[in-house]
Amino acid sequence: MIRHMFFLLLLIHSTLAQKSTGKPSKTWLTLNGAEPAVIARGGYSGLFPDSSQFAFQFAVSTSLSNVIVFCDLQLTKDGQGICQTGLALENSTTIALAFPKGQKTYNVNGKDVRGWFALDYTSKQMFDNVFLSQNIFSRPSLFDGTLPISAVEDAASLKSAPKFWLNVQYDTFYTQHKLNAALYVERALKSIGINYISSPEIGFLKTLSGKVNKIRTKLIFRILEEDAIEPTSNQTYGSIIENLSTIKSFASGVLVPKEYIWPVNKDLYLEAATSLVADAHKQGLEVYASGFANDFPASYNYSYDPTTEYLQFIDNSQFSVDGVLTDFPSTASESIACLAQNKNVTKPIKGKALVISHNGASGVYSGCTDLAYQQAIDDGADIIDCSVQMSKDGVAFCMDSADLTGDTTAITTFMPRSTKIPEIQKESGIFSFDLTWSEIQTLKPQLSSPFPDGGMPRNPANKNKGSFMTLSAFLELAKTKAATGILINIENAAYLASKKGLGITDTVATALSNATFDKQSTQKVLIQSDDTSVLSKFKNVTTYQRVLSIKEIISDAPTQSVEEIKKYADAITVPRASIITTSGSFTTAFTSVVNKTHNANISVYVSVLRNEFIALAFDFFADPMVELATYVAQVGVDGVVTDYPATASAYIRSPCSNLNANLPYTILPVEPGSLLSLGLRDVQPPAAAPAPALNVADVVDPPLPAVISNVSTSTPAAAPAGKPRSNSPKNVANMALSLVAIMLISLLSM
Repeated sequence: MIRHMFFLLLLIHSTLAQKSTGKPSKTWLTLNGAEPAVIARGGYSGLFPDSSQFAFQFAVSTSLSNVIVFCDLQLTKDGQGICQTGLALENSTTIALAFPKGQKTYNVNGKDVRGWFALDYTSKQMFDNVFLSQNIFSRPSLFDGTLPISAVEDAASLKSAPKFWLNVQYDTFYTQHKLNAALYVERALKSIGINYISSPEIGFLKTLSGKVNKIRTKLIFRILEEDAIEPTSNQTYGSIIENLSTIKSFASGVLVPKEYIWPVNKDLYLEAATSLVADAHKQGLEVYASGFANDFPASYNYSYDPTTEYLQFIDNSQFSVDGVLTDFPSTASESIACLAQNKNVTKPIKGKALVISHNGASGVYSGCTDLAYQQAIDDGADIIDCSVQMSKDGVAFCMDSADLTGDTTAITTFMPRSTKIPEIQKESGIFSFDLTWSEIQTLKPQLSSPFPDGGMPRNPANKNKGSFMTLSAFLELAKTKAATGILINIENAAYLASKKGLGITDTVATALSNATFDKQSTQKVLIQSDDTSVLSKFKNVTTYQRVLSIKEIISDAPTQSVEEIKKYADAITVPRASIITTSGSFTTAFTSVVNKTHNANISVYVSVLRNEFIALAFDFFADPMVELATYVAQVGVDGVVTDYPATASAYIRSPCSNLNANLPYTILPVEPGSLLSLGLRDVQPPAAAPAPALNVADVVDPPLPAVISNVSTSTPAAAPAGKPRSNSPKNVANMALSLVAIMLISLLSM
């Protein structure tokens, strides 16, 4: 049953992904001017167990039509070839369970390696008893122990697979144990088509040099780490690569770790490119780069967008590698077919979703700073956003939250001002309305990770760069830079009016009027709030689009609730999980929220999209482009709110954002639940409880209170007015914040 469902999934992907073969219209700086090759390491090993039939078939169905299937050769005791990366098999198979006493230690190229090895078992033992598992633990384990090992012949004979690459990593090791890899390859060449044979051993390649048809089969020298020793010459690979003319005498190309081409320093930033590709091309050598994986962050320069990394290697003005070896071949394919040589496209396809920044380009610079907004504009954001906060002395400025502890260095300076305000948030905080604007200006912005425990840190070089912006300065920037539009987000209006004497809605309205946004229709103006009474304050300016922010995850939008929204708003912003449900990092279903609100002529914006792979369900292949394709091309949202406008803009401006275009390749949306359904039922994650439907009571808010007067502006309040608190709870809250402060201060001082 699982196999039938898998091949149905393949049929859908292959039908949509490769609509036509079409002649490539792009020119490339590869050796022969051909399109760079996509080489699928172990098939689609970023999702399925390495070298499984699922991995091989999925790679072929989701990639460019000329994808190359890559198999790492291992030899069994009886000399049969199987595909599997790495000599020791215990992490990538169930061999330790099948043969619990089979662990051994072998010397491999001068190093002792302990584990379970294919050469200790016959092919029958391997095929009958050993099953594959995912050896990278951040990837799906759903298919562990269910898929058999693949013979080389199985991988080479895939239907629709145009080319096959066999890598022979350990010829010397097998020779020491009376197994002949060269002889195996010679025999295999008579029965299967092998287009590429690679090895890190010069002696092996020279042995094959006179025995292969070099028109049909290319010999590729695989370069390992610079200080590793090549067993034939006893030289380091770093020294061998310096003599490309010698390599040309026994190989037609090199397969090198990508760092040989674009080095990355210890701080994970790119250094200048080496001359390796240009020098190799001068010698007539092809250059293939290895080490690509969407879930292995390579450099902060790429902003966690894997397509940006591919483009660095194939779409720069100096050179293009001849191919990339990757665990995620669909992402490499879309980089080549959809995104390369597309930088001059400045306008999105008509009718496509808006790209709305989230605190500017807050994945690159600290949110809501001048640099974040400028970056968002440069990156192609249609709408730049300002979440308006108020200082104690009534200055409106942009900041994601009224609590300054997350996005500024307030915790190092204003700890005595911390307080707990249940109306705003559960945790204690240092709030903007308890500090004057001059005090806030003494702080520095702070670029932080939105993920637990600070995982996936963002661009440390920009951590404290940029300046905070007042609302008026933000509006001036939008007009000066001719942004397509702005989004003004207003929260906590009732609290500010009734407890702090600050009229945030009037302040925003006045600022917009002073900047003449209420007297023009050239630039879009979106007024967003989670409070319908706030939106009502702006109903008289008909050019403003009013957006209701629904922060809670909902599973449905009943007609009565949608009709109530219609009275106050033209659009809604909802979390991703209100559109696509998930369970155990797998998508499960589409909700009806978008369809029902669209039926009422209400636009839908989805928030917040992030590039980091840990923010993506497994179905999206650790690729933010696939998530974008699903929300934009499949669901049909009207806008995406994102920390990384460059990624969203690149997708929406690419030809592949149009699923109806007759293209050789396109970026496919996912079908929720299809991947999860392939796993055995007893290993699937438990179904999550459904989120509640949106009720009318969740939509309508009471009228805003009047703005109180006579609020002191000279001394900060330790607790909100009218809410007296005992010392004990306040001290407990502040102690909790103090512990956090100690840790943060220690980090900031490092």
